[in-house]
Amino acid sequence: MLIIPAIDLKDGCVVRLVQGKFNKKVYSVDPVETARRWVRQGAKFLHIVDLDGAFYGIPKNLKIVREITRVVNVPIEFGGGVRKIDTIKNILRLGVARVVLGTKAVEDKGFLKKAFAEFKAKIIVGVDVKEGKVMVKGWKSGYKNTDAIEFSLSLKKIGFKELIYTDILKDGTLLGPDINEIRRFLKITGLKIVASGGVSRLEDLIKLKSLEKQGLSAVIIGKALYEGRFTLAQALELS
Repeated sequence: MLIIPAIDLKDGCVVRLVQGKFNKKVYSVDPVETARRWVRQGAKFLHIVDLDGAFYGIPKNLKIVREITRVVNVPIEFGGGVRKIDTIKNILRLGVARVVLGTKAVEDKGFLKKAFAEFKAKIIVGVDVKEGKVMVKGWKSGYKNTDAIEFSLSLKKIGFKELIYTDILKDGTLLGPDINEIRRFLKITGLKIVASGGVSRLEDLIKLKSLEKQGLSAVIIGKALYEGRFTLAQALELS
């Protein structure tokens, strides 16, 4: 089980939101140093989200991403406002290993099929879920009452083998992940899942690791690390 620190960018700073709401808390004004710090502490992969990009529909923090890819030697995945094929190409040229698709993947199946045909494992879809439905546009709205599991099964038909599952109601709350719902998602979809949202303590990671054989491949951790609930080293010991 891969442990992935999250770096959420807004207005050039590292922030964390609660349930996607923009009452942000700033943890650093130097995202590049934050990335370096996680790698120094043992991170093998980084998850970067452009919150401005998710809101406006076009990436806004790519200069920071370019600098991070230049100074760290681990793979990076990036998402937030990626809604064009050319945007994916440009992000990959920066040295990003994998691009996360969200809103556009949900709204435009033709785009998604074209992107998968061209980029395969260099893209992954973030399935952002609230009460069983898929949310889009920076988690501000649902999309035509789309069922999250049905959408995930459509990804499998296209050829995707893995997705990022984010429980919006848990994200940034430190209330613990919904283990039963993640287990259900794994069982029904048969896809590998990167779990995101709600991790608050080491016991949560132990519970998530118990799902590894069912297909849980990684866990994205944000606020718990920034708030010092546990260290990255402690998390890595459990992985």
